[in-house]
Amino acid sequence: MEPSPVFADGRSARAPVEGTVARGQQHADEGLQTGMAGKTALNILPFPLTRQVLARGQERFNIFCAPCHDRLGTGEGMVVRRGLRRPPSYHIDRLREAPLGYFVDTMTTGFGAMPDYAGQVPPADRWAIAAYIRALQLSQNARLADVPPTERKKLEDQKP
Repeated sequence: MEPSPVFADGRSARAPVEGTVARGQQHADEGLQTGMAGKTALNILPFPLTRQVLARGQERFNIFCAPCHDRLGTGEGMVVRRGLRRPPSYHIDRLREAPLGYFVDTMTTGFGAMPDYAGQVPPADRWAIAAYIRALQLSQNARLADVPPTERKKLEDQKP
C-alpha cells in the first residue's frame, strides 16, 4: 500500500468495489447470509419488501430456479422434462407453511438433489427469490376472502 506513480491519485491499489466483503468476514450477519438464526429459519425479510425486491426476486427466480421448478413453482421445469429428479411443488402445504429463511437456507446450502447456489446468488438476491416464492404461493392459492374489501368489490363488479 505504498505510494505509486502508476495511478493519477498516487495510490498503489484501487478502492474496493462497493459491497466487497473481506475474506473471513462474509458471515458477519448469519441471518442475512443463511436465512437462519442458529437452527431456526427466519420468517422476516432483512430489508423492506418493495416492488423492486419482488421484481428482482422474479428475475433471479426465472434465471436460477425455473429450469427445475418452472416459472409457477410446480416442479415441472425443463430439466425435469429432460429426466432430472423432480423437485417438490412450492404449492404443497409443507412449503406454503415454511418460513422464508427455509428457502434462503436451501439456496445457500443445497438440499437433496439441489446443489447450493451460494456462489451464484448473493444473499440479498436469495432473500428476494424467497419473497418471490411466497408471492407465487399466494398467487396460486389465493381466495376471494384474501382480497381487501375495497378491491374485492371491484372484482365482484367485473363478474359477467
